[in-house]
Amino acid sequence: MNSLNIHKGDVVIVLSGKDKGSKGKVISTFPTEGKVLVEGINLATKHRKARRATEVAGIQHKESPIYVCKVMHVCNKCGKPTRASYSITGEGKEAKKTRRCTHCKEAI
Repeated sequence: MNSLNIHKGDVVIVLSGKDKGSKGKVISTFPTEGKVLVEGINLATKHRKARRATEVAGIQHKESPIYVCKVMHVCNKCGKPTRASYSITGEGKEAKKTRRCTHCKEAI
C-alpha cells in the first residue's frame, strides 16, 4: 500500500474495534504498513521502571497505530464521516489535485 487517503492533521472517526465511534486527530501515517496514529485512540498500557533517580516509575498510556480501513475522514464543514473524492483544477503543470467531501463538496 503506497498511498493513503488520510493525511497528517485530518480528523477521523473510528469505525470498528474497542474505540468505535471515537474521533481524533491523525498524528502520523505509516503508508508502507497501511496504518495511522490517532491522538487518544488505541491506547496501549506500558509499565515503566525508573532507570535513573530523576525518572518516575509507573504506568503510561501511549497511542498505537490503527489500520486505515478502520477509520474514516470527518468533514470540517458538515461534520459527517465521508470518503474523499478528488477533483483536478487547472491544466498541464498548473494542475492541482484536491480532496473534497462527497456530501457538501467542500475542499478538505
